[in-house]
Amino acid sequence: MLGRREIPAGLSQNFVKRYQWLSGYLCYSVFPMDRLTKRSILFSPVSGAPEKFPDHCRKICKRKVKNMKKLLSVLMALAMVLSLAACGGSGTAETTAAPAGTEAAGTTAAASSDAIPGLEDGVLTIAMECAYAPYNWTQPDDANGAVPIKDSTEYANGYDVMIAKKICEANGWELEVVRTDWDSLVPGVQTGIYDAVIAGQSMTADRMEQVDFAGPYYYASIVCVTKADSAFADAQGISDLSGGTCTAQIATVWYDTMLPQIEGAQIQTAAETAPAMLMALETGTVDFICTDMPTAMGAVAAYPDMVILDFTDSDDNFVADEGDINIGVSVMKGNTALKDAIDSVLSTMTVDDFNAIMDEAISVQPLSE
Repeated sequence: MLGRREIPAGLSQNFVKRYQWLSGYLCYSVFPMDRLTKRSILFSPVSGAPEKFPDHCRKICKRKVKNMKKLLSVLMALAMVLSLAACGGSGTAETTAAPAGTEAAGTTAAASSDAIPGLEDGVLTIAMECAYAPYNWTQPDDANGAVPIKDSTEYANGYDVMIAKKICEANGWELEVVRTDWDSLVPGVQTGIYDAVIAGQSMTADRMEQVDFAGPYYYASIVCVTKADSAFADAQGISDLSGGTCTAQIATVWYDTMLPQIEGAQIQTAAETAPAMLMALETGTVDFICTDMPTAMGAVAAYPDMVILDFTDSDDNFVADEGDINIGVSVMKGNTALKDAIDSVLSTMTVDDFNAIMDEAISVQPLSE
């Protein structure tokens, strides 16, 4: 638009549809309000007075209108073609199934994440401590399939990472790992900071009131660990641990539920992390600790002077329900779509599969080398 000229008096009842500069003249296409006929009036750019509409201007206007009509026709035809192509593509996608394991199948799986809250970007963001071997730990590089930790130059690996990778591969998702402390895991998934927690969490009744669980993805019996030269190394049941000093990790069934079952046990302050719990035993601060079997197996691999006290076959054992020994993946309460997508992978795996992956994790954990 080169400029707007004031419309002369007397044309205020007209609707001016278009104006343009033509050979020094301002050409208006005017629609009078009192009739449907169209008339063109030319105004001098100098005086603003009506003048005779030159033939060459009329020809130019007609040519421009004709060209505009052609352009509009082309655009409308193009829009129809695109619309038909979109409809045809949709029908093909619905009626043609991609073979399992193909790139097309992966694309379909990724597209389905649009219906899962939090997975619209195709990225599964999970949280873990990255300090709870063999479930998860931190390492300086990507050796043995480790993945980057968000906002860090370090990498995460362990049983939880290995399981998370299988879940993501099956669903066509990318994996993102967030490192956080144990007490922040449940609140973080409740508020949507991350999509899920894969961090060796027991599926306890208390936790299931706060989050939903997929799984289990491991079955972990409860055991104790002591030093090989300890007076408790030959214990045959939990009653033999009476009088000993002990601890476990904070906010776990080991500390809250299991240790109180040992009559006469001198329960010390809970350890903030699993490594801190193990260090308390290694340094002699406590006589024994309570944990689950995978953590105990990782401990004796890292500390050869430790032994596992497993009372599974004894009547003098810890009383635990399934929620205490079943390890699951927690998601936001009500996020059934995500829970089902994770379960669709875990349900195809057997106890032997889980144990094999756990054995692999223990064999590559940094402290066992």
